[in-house]
Amino acid sequence: MFSLYQKYWRTAFDIAVIALTVWLVMYLFSYLYNLATPVFLSFIVFWCIEPLAKKLQKLGIRKSIGAGISVLFFMLIIIALFVGIGFMFTYQIGQLMDKLPTYQTMFQNQFASISAELKDRFADLPEGFDTKLAEVVNNITKQGTTWAQQFLKWLIGFLTSFSSFILNFSIAVVLAYFLSVEIDTWKRLGTERAPKTLKVALDFLRNNVFWGIGAYLKSQAILISITFAVIFVSLLALGVNNAFAIALLAGILDVLPLLGVNTLFIPWVIYLFIVGDTSLAIWLTGLLVFVTLTRQILEPRITGQTIGVSAFTMLAFMMVSLSLFGVAGLILAPILMILLKALYDQGYFHRWIRYPKEEFTVAPFEPQPARPDLEENP
Repeated sequence: MFSLYQKYWRTAFDIAVIALTVWLVMYLFSYLYNLATPVFLSFIVFWCIEPLAKKLQKLGIRKSIGAGISVLFFMLIIIALFVGIGFMFTYQIGQLMDKLPTYQTMFQNQFASISAELKDRFADLPEGFDTKLAEVVNNITKQGTTWAQQFLKWLIGFLTSFSSFILNFSIAVVLAYFLSVEIDTWKRLGTERAPKTLKVALDFLRNNVFWGIGAYLKSQAILISITFAVIFVSLLALGVNNAFAIALLAGILDVLPLLGVNTLFIPWVIYLFIVGDTSLAIWLTGLLVFVTLTRQILEPRITGQTIGVSAFTMLAFMMVSLSLFGVAGLILAPILMILLKALYDQGYFHRWIRYPKEEFTVAPFEPQPARPDLEENP
């Protein structure tokens, strides 16, 4: 054991330093995010309004006026989205939540019928087996209904309690406007007075991380939109009630790696099979398979090599970040994964982490060459 420590203590130390650095970055970000949420939101708003403001400036309009027009368009779009989509989604989710006890009763009655039929067919079942099984099923359905109602109530509360968010967002819009007006001044100061080390770090972030974040967000938005559109049209064709809210919820869940729309569709399909709605259950199963295959086919083509991290790694990192740092950790997790992947691809980990070379045939932290099949079929 001592010889193992002698060989790997430098490796463990270097990895611990990197892990501590990641933890400190996430802790600092979560602290600053809670302290100055409008500032971070202002960068997102600035990223949305700046393209139009630049185009208007090129047409000869003053930057201050162009930024104001861009902010006005942005606010109109945001208000339309919140008023239209938000109201419809909240209304349909409320309807769905009110019907949950009815669905629970239908499930229990159907299961009691199935249990009685099994008892008649199999006379050698233990006495009271059907009663105990019904009690277990009732407890499970009650707990499931409670969890579903709590989740939907939280979702409605989250969507309707905008007091603090509206205040932060309003301040962010004002900050984004001034940032758009003054961005050239800030860029000039950064170019003239920033130290070379900071410039190199910013160039690396700009070329490897910021681009990756933008590409990742854009690709995810496209995939979520496709998922929402396919599910919404399919549910309308099948005559399912509250199709818009279900499709939008499925699109939101589609963000989660590994889980995705399965989180919503699998329990729904199982419920339909048990209550006897076999036709709809089969159609929804086919829809789930189609959506899953469509995402699997389109994701490599749309996302490309933006992150290159396995779904398990991404989900695990997001869950740990959420547990440790809350919403700020969940926001920062994909960004840090892109940064860590960029550092790995550029060979920084290979240079930073020391390891006993005699123990390995291939260097453990050396970047892997790109696979030819991935290059030919991006």
